[in-house]
Amino acid sequence: MNRSKVSKATLAAAAAVALALSAGACGDDGGNGGGGGGDGDKITVGIKFDQPGLGLKTPDGTYTGFDVDVATYVAKELGYEPGDIEWKEAKSADRETLLQRGDVDFIAATYSINDERAEKVDFAGPYLLAHQDVLIRADDDTIKTPADLNKKKLCSVTGSTSAQNVKTKLAPQAQLQEYGGYSECLTGLENKAVDALTTDDSILAGYAAQDQFKGKFKLGGFKMSNENYGIGVQKGSDLKGKINTALEKMVEDGSWETYVKKNFGPADYQNEPAPEIGVVVK
Repeated sequence: MNRSKVSKATLAAAAAVALALSAGACGDDGGNGGGGGGDGDKITVGIKFDQPGLGLKTPDGTYTGFDVDVATYVAKELGYEPGDIEWKEAKSADRETLLQRGDVDFIAATYSINDERAEKVDFAGPYLLAHQDVLIRADDDTIKTPADLNKKKLCSVTGSTSAQNVKTKLAPQAQLQEYGGYSECLTGLENKAVDALTTDDSILAGYAAQDQFKGKFKLGGFKMSNENYGIGVQKGSDLKGKINTALEKMVEDGSWETYVKKNFGPADYQNEPAPEIGVVVK
């Protein structure tokens, strides 16, 4: 009987060790917000699915945009080929949660670095300095400064603070128009239902660069805020340093400039130079 008890205990211990080893092996799949580095089969990356020029899921199931190009380059430097990337939609309200739960390894989704977000996640970068701006019709010469937006119909999406910022700080007599999405604002702008659309200049440039809108709109160039786009990772993740190294290489080898021209060029986007890694412009 004693021998039986020992035998059962030994078997139970051996099973526990085997289970622990199996669980450890499963944890190295590279898709759970861990250290990355190409030691797994896949890497999961959060991007926007609905922003032309930045992060867009096309009808044929491919992904395009500046953030997509940057994320693909970074993943390559971490040891992953394009086919190893699993793209996951990262809506603005969900980004911190996706990282904290380990649903993604990193996020590149017009993710502006600020103090509140930095309490919850870490940021590599910045890799693009954008500004709040306005998009107007190409033949409109009446809006040359933010003050010219007074008494003009200013469009933004429902829930956005961009239009309210303009009205509060720069053009108190602007007539705010909230639409369900940027595409609706663009249609309104084209049809003269509104006079201007406001959000980040990179986002505006991405929309204006679409084939159906080429030559119809122009950016005001007002630079009403600084938006430092960073790549979000889990708090304390060693991916931050690895991604920063990749971003520095991307700028040095000319890839960054290529991606800017490819995605924003048709809108005549006057982009800032590549920002210095680790320097957030207030």
